[in-house]
Amino acid sequence: MKESWRLFKDVSVPVSTAEGLAVDDSLPLSVTEHDSPPVLHLYTFVPSVIIGKYQDIEAALRLERCMARGIEYNRRSTGGGTVIMGPEIVALGLGIGINHPCLNGGTVGGIFQSLGRVLCRALERFHIKARFRPKNDLEVEGRKIAGLSAASEKGRGLLFHTSLLVDFDIPLMLDIMNTPLIKVQDKGYNCFSQRMTTVRRETGRDIQVWEVMDSIQGSFERELDIGLKDSEPDEWERENIDRLIVNRYRNRDWIFSHKHPRSRMGIGRLKTGAGLLEVYLSLSGGSIENVIITGDFFAAEEDLGRLESALRWASAREESIREKVIREWRKDMIYGLEPESLIRAIMMAKENQVRL
Repeated sequence: MKESWRLFKDVSVPVSTAEGLAVDDSLPLSVTEHDSPPVLHLYTFVPSVIIGKYQDIEAALRLERCMARGIEYNRRSTGGGTVIMGPEIVALGLGIGINHPCLNGGTVGGIFQSLGRVLCRALERFHIKARFRPKNDLEVEGRKIAGLSAASEKGRGLLFHTSLLVDFDIPLMLDIMNTPLIKVQDKGYNCFSQRMTTVRRETGRDIQVWEVMDSIQGSFERELDIGLKDSEPDEWERENIDRLIVNRYRNRDWIFSHKHPRSRMGIGRLKTGAGLLEVYLSLSGGSIENVIITGDFFAAEEDLGRLESALRWASAREESIREKVIREWRKDMIYGLEPESLIRAIMMAKENQVRL
């Protein structure tokens, strides 16, 4: 007998960033604390821009232009980079147990590969041949058509996110985003239009968002051998959603968290296989007084906290930094990052601090 999952699906009205993100954050809670089967959420946002958990929103976005254009902005609870959202982009949230057999071992790489395959099969319905490219993109002949993101809460429940481009406003993205030059140079392209594509561009047809949602739903059922049953949040879940809306997604402390320091700290900025890595560091004598690790990578909050705590008030000598990082490190602590890259970024930040 097929496993039955729940489906929250809304093709009618785009939702606010607060509502959509709060519903998604409630999904793993439903699985781990409310005895729910996995829940798939398919929907669209109002015109908006959403940054990754560890990004600095004021560094990532031109907020005054967002406000002038009526573009909502917010911070999601999963890692990765900035995404433009709107009524022509399918938003997907999946809440599921981290040890579910469909997740290919529960590692970030395994999750992206297994669920990315489901999305690639969904696109095949429209004769689009997509493939997964690390660290977190689905591409069609080198052009991004979807971005993947994930986070595990307390090691038991997983939230998987994706945004699949049915259509996309590249001029809007260029107007409201601050894209670090290091990222553009690393890609080797001069124009964002060379790096992105959409379902409509690939098919040459006016494919509707509901058609893409239907294809995603069917692909999940076929590829994972499950059944999806239409559902909606119950009273317990609605209480969680409302709490997350108020305490997180309408809370400036959340939206403007992970700010880059405004004090004089050395900066180590490095483009890595994990994404853009930024380390901010200040010294007191020969010791590290403070260190902050940010970027568009995927990591658990507690892992970053352990790394930063281990480095504070440690000797700023390279051998001491290496010893602290290696002692705390575990595989995929920051998905796609090797510890030597972090050590290099820390040393860059130290050198820049000394020059201040």
